[in-house]
Amino acid sequence: MPLGTTGFVGERLVEAREARGLTNASLAEILGVSTTAISQYEHGRVSPRPEVMSTIAEKLNLPVSFFLRPISSQHEEATLFWRSLSSATKQARTKARRRFHWLKEIVGYLREYLDFPEVHLPTFNLPKDILELTGDDIEELARDCRQFWNIGDGPLADVVLFLESNGVIVSRGKLEAEKLDAFSQWKVIDDTPYVFLTSDKMSAVRSRLDAGHELAHLVLHRNVPARQIANPKVHRILEWQAFRFGSAFLLPSSSFMNELWSPTLDAFHSLKDRWKVSIGAMTKRCEELGIIDEEQARRMWMNYGRRGWRTEEPLDDRLPVEKPRLLSRSVELLVNERVKTREQILLDLPYAQTDIEELTGLTRGYLTGIGEVVPKLREPKIAEVLNGSGKVVSYNAPQNLDQLLRW
Repeated sequence: MPLGTTGFVGERLVEAREARGLTNASLAEILGVSTTAISQYEHGRVSPRPEVMSTIAEKLNLPVSFFLRPISSQHEEATLFWRSLSSATKQARTKARRRFHWLKEIVGYLREYLDFPEVHLPTFNLPKDILELTGDDIEELARDCRQFWNIGDGPLADVVLFLESNGVIVSRGKLEAEKLDAFSQWKVIDDTPYVFLTSDKMSAVRSRLDAGHELAHLVLHRNVPARQIANPKVHRILEWQAFRFGSAFLLPSSSFMNELWSPTLDAFHSLKDRWKVSIGAMTKRCEELGIIDEEQARRMWMNYGRRGWRTEEPLDDRLPVEKPRLLSRSVELLVNERVKTREQILLDLPYAQTDIEELTGLTRGYLTGIGEVVPKLREPKIAEVLNGSGKVVSYNAPQNLDQLLRW
């Protein structure tokens, strides 16, 4: 009787298949086996022979060790805030959820050696029924957020850097769905906020608004039960709140209105480089603030379309997309401080090199020494290895964190 693979965990095959966006039937076709065989593997009734196991690992681009890892007994119950709950995005959400789990495990690994920035997000005395929040309420909450962080009313230089500086784990990757764009979650086990941004549409202004949108979910909707969010009507209201908050947070009403010399597309164009917000978002902002009425907005959107700006606005090809830094700098820090070699990191983490590099924002090829290597910092030194402990000193001090993220 042929022997299977000792220690094979069927649930890991389900995880890997879904992370690659494959159905049971498509994986069976790729492997040249029956769908019955895939089902038996996934349910743990049969363990694949070693040669089949090697093919599975090769085709799914994962090390064999991934399929031998026990499933954690800890279950994450926190709500994931998706931009769309439609059936059209279901497979993309499943794929993203699996890869998001990998991201959280990578972060857990890095935290064995590094102390990440402390979470510093405001908490509000919100109404028991979050659906009662009005537009005016959200405007005030966005102002309160800026006051909490003492950042004034001007444009934020880098929204992603700002989130990371305040303890939010930010990652960017492909979501492969037109209506997803981003998602977020508070991880219950270690009380950590996460934001995942799409890399499918690399638009700087769109990405900044996505980040502000997800910040809204983190500070306004953390305690909304998943079953309530699953209600389409509730979901629409929460999404409206998040869009309104993101807009108000990026374009504070007082300062934006003071700088707006005229509510026209040309005026928005002139402000885009400074505020790094799209002309479309500024148009919508003027509607929200009552600067233009419904008829003026309709004519403006018609003009917007005639100029061809629905596809690409002016400056979209020049404004750089904000990139997460914390995770990539953390990996580089471990390597540069000789806490871990790149080879050890690849052995410690049971994922493909490309997955680790994408989820942490590393340069493609970094873990094999092919990608560009960021030079080791000299002065001031941001970390040193503790004798005997193998852990790197915290970099929570503001000057050290600033060095790490801007490095």
